[in-house]
Amino acid sequence: MRTLVIGDIHGGLRALHQIIERANVNPNDTLIFLGDYVDGWSQSPEVIDCLIALKATNNCIFILGNHDELFLEWLNESKDNPLWYKHGGESTVLAYAKVSPETIKKHIDFLQNLEKYYLDDQNRLFIHAGFTNLNGVDYEYFPKLFCWDRTLWETAMALDKNMKSNDLMYPKRLTLYKEIYIGHTPVSRIDQTIPVQMASVWNVDTGAAFYGPLTIMDVDTKAFWQSEPLHNLYPNEKGRN
Repeated sequence: MRTLVIGDIHGGLRALHQIIERANVNPNDTLIFLGDYVDGWSQSPEVIDCLIALKATNNCIFILGNHDELFLEWLNESKDNPLWYKHGGESTVLAYAKVSPETIKKHIDFLQNLEKYYLDDQNRLFIHAGFTNLNGVDYEYFPKLFCWDRTLWETAMALDKNMKSNDLMYPKRLTLYKEIYIGHTPVSRIDQTIPVQMASVWNVDTGAAFYGPLTIMDVDTKAFWQSEPLHNLYPNEKGRN
């Protein structure tokens, strides 16, 4: 049985289908999705339908992303958020104009039950963005940051690679868990399109919302499979570009 982690999808159903096929996902695999299922490409409703269907065949953990949080606010409160609209929300709003009220209700239930994070029995943390408390996620004063924080990844990137984890100045947050898997901040910002490890942090957001591929990775072997870049799968769309 494999444990497979999946980066930010952002409405790219075609890419999700590709990685499931290329990784030869089977019912014995545990699938951990790091969030941001919507906003970007045109198939956000279909992505959520696909995830709900996968839950019926696989052990799935679905983590809340910041875009999922913004979308749920819009569904529940009709909350006008121009910044969200600009950063991918427009495609989601347009796509859901064609979705039945019954399906929307089912999707709201899915979104309301997303996990804030997942900690497995090997002390590996799966979280959309990060955390700020030096003692870990159980002590976080601001749980909203689980799907918004960027300081964890910035700290990992800025760390002197010659430092050891027992050094006095080594960031405590990076010693608490065996490994930390995140999305949220595309590795395309550092000109990468594959999963990147910095210290104990693995970033699996390979830029599917923009010009990168979607990635699924085996957390034990570190083997990974990727879709085609999303702008090739959706040539007549702009995604979040």
